[in-house]
Amino acid sequence: MTEPEPTISHPKRPVWRRNLFVLWFGTFMAGLAFSEIMPFLSLYVDTLGNFTKDQLNLYSGITFSATYLMTAIASPMWGRLADRKGRKLMLIRASLGMAIVMALMGAVTNVWELMALRFIQGIFSGYISNANALMATQAPKSKSGQALGTLATGYVGGSLFGPLLGGILAEIFSYRVTFFITGALLLSVFILSYFFVTESFKPVEKQNMLSTKEVLGVIKHPKLVLGMFITTLIIQASNMSISPILSLYVREIMPKGSAITLFSGIVAAIPGVAALFAAPQLGRLGDKVGTELVLTVGFIFAILVYLPMAFVTNVWQLMFLRFLIGISNATMLPAVQTLLSKNTPPQVTGRIFSWNQSFQAVGSVLGPMIGSTVSTVFDYSGVFISTSVLVLMNFLLFWHNTATLRRQHLKHEN
Repeated sequence: MTEPEPTISHPKRPVWRRNLFVLWFGTFMAGLAFSEIMPFLSLYVDTLGNFTKDQLNLYSGITFSATYLMTAIASPMWGRLADRKGRKLMLIRASLGMAIVMALMGAVTNVWELMALRFIQGIFSGYISNANALMATQAPKSKSGQALGTLATGYVGGSLFGPLLGGILAEIFSYRVTFFITGALLLSVFILSYFFVTESFKPVEKQNMLSTKEVLGVIKHPKLVLGMFITTLIIQASNMSISPILSLYVREIMPKGSAITLFSGIVAAIPGVAALFAAPQLGRLGDKVGTELVLTVGFIFAILVYLPMAFVTNVWQLMFLRFLIGISNATMLPAVQTLLSKNTPPQVTGRIFSWNQSFQAVGSVLGPMIGSTVSTVFDYSGVFISTSVLVLMNFLLFWHNTATLRRQHLKHEN
């Protein structure tokens, strides 16, 4: 039987669909804001002092990773508060905090202030995870794959266009003004979230909150949920492992004198384009044939696509394979979030999604470290081979953790 869709004043528009529209825009703007400062963050660091090359590399690395480190630490705390006070409050807290911190970055006078603000930015994390948690608890289970797949395209789309917009703004105005503009964009997310997101939520008293052990106790398949956290970490590490060497790899396979910067940007953006269009369709397919099946195919597809990237001879081959990786990416993180949604009671959804964000943030830190290390030892092609092995390990872990679900499906069919 199809689950009824809750409605508000307009009988033809379920509240979860209106929230999906607003949250899609919010996640799009959050993705835009985060990614548009990335192309010039190291250059901005360089303007804050007279650094040697080694100092610049070190300070840039710390500045880049600081937000992810604090996100990994702070997310569980915010997830617990979300389950007590509601996800909308966390959306408002995250968007307003990020808007203020991002604007302040444009006013720093030295690199230590910038580092401190990047750490604080990680403390104000949680917009994406709480947007997912809110949709997971509001959308009917029969449409959760479609809803979360669509929501995922917001962040992917913002991340795709962010670097291009950031480069243009920095070129027209300056690094500092770009931070002010980014803060204003995030302020618009706060306003929309405050006035247009609707959540029916009954606050839970602090003494009635479940402990971590009790949270795992109310989950029907705790082993599956914990396995999905590890799966998220490895997916993110796999995607990020290529980031440090991608432009260098493009330079290696292209003729000298070519527009390497332009082609590097295109190669970096192509997976986002593919995922933007594929994620909603694959989410809808997962609702029909099973999310586990879609994710399984995504793993196998990714393994088969990463391997030949190590042996391309021109940039066009790399572009084609990167497009295919975008399709495999569209099956992965949205599918993991859908499985978490379908296997998590509503009263602990906030914490489960925040824990998942913590693992994703750890993957964002580990991925570039893996890529840099492997490329130093085995050259650039070795990064793609090691990433393929990493995805294979992830697939085997996922297959093991979903064995119980497959047995239940088989029993149900018989």
